[in-house]
Amino acid sequence: MDKIEKYESAILTILKKYAAIKYANIKGGNQLIVDKENRHYQVLTLGWDEDRYVHDCPLHFDIIGDKVWVQQNMTEWDVAKMLEDQGVPRKNIVIGFLSSELRAFSDYATD
Repeated sequence: MDKIEKYESAILTILKKYAAIKYANIKGGNQLIVDKENRHYQVLTLGWDEDRYVHDCPLHFDIIGDKVWVQQNMTEWDVAKMLEDQGVPRKNIVIGFLSSELRAFSDYATD
């Protein structure tokens, strides 16, 4: 398994776990969206919360070059740590939803 396949596997492990979550208040659920060709990976939450339509993206990752970009994390999960636990080195994880200035203060890659 090459590095990109390993990173994709780590991302999909996290997303599948999150996509399996069932909500008590939403008539609908999570959808796993995977674009392997362009290396985009996300979970969408779709459904109804009483009379309010829900269409959210709680988790979104991209593989850009040889790095995993965490583009969105609206969960309580430390997904960067979860990636590390699966063998993705810190130097290859970018917290993309932070500005480049703030990324410099993270323990992860800046770009």
